[in-house]
Amino acid sequence: MPPPAKNFLILEQVTQLQQALKESELPHVSERILIILLQNDGKTQQEISRFLGCSPRTVAYWCMHGDPDNLESLHNKREYEHNRKATPEYIELLLKTVDREPSDLGYEFGRWTAERLATYLTEQTGIDLSSSQVRRILKRKKYSYIWAKYDLEDKQDPLIRAEFQEKLAQYLTIAREQPELLQVWKWA
Repeated sequence: MPPPAKNFLILEQVTQLQQALKESELPHVSERILIILLQNDGKTQQEISRFLGCSPRTVAYWCMHGDPDNLESLHNKREYEHNRKATPEYIELLLKTVDREPSDLGYEFGRWTAERLATYLTEQTGIDLSSSQVRRILKRKKYSYIWAKYDLEDKQDPLIRAEFQEKLAQYLTIAREQPELLQVWKWA
């Protein structure tokens, strides 16, 4: 195989690819940009494959099909197909809804899930997306889901709780003194 052509990109293409690399939040797109830049530096496909830890087939594909003048060519078409039904108005309503309490909209549940959001937005817009599609949109908009921690102490029987705490203290003592007999695990 002949050595790769070095510096086949013009300065504007290199600058554009380097900027896209800095801004990309998608690892697979970053990898594809690096493939083109490394190829431009004169690295062989085998060297690029070893350096990036990806398959030679992947490197060969993107060396041939990656278009430095069209950065959209480095994205998976599937990324856009998933949300093709999600209009800008849908996404705006999703973001407004997720910031509101469900009770404000007449629901009895206390927090939104992706499934509940998808159902509500289908009712409001007629656009039917799955919960995973809604989750992807929220993730792209920098939303993350964190379970709230509720304290249920006031709903517990104090006598049963005291008995449990006493029993737990005994288990912890045994686990400290004889770890081969008992291990106590705690989930946070």
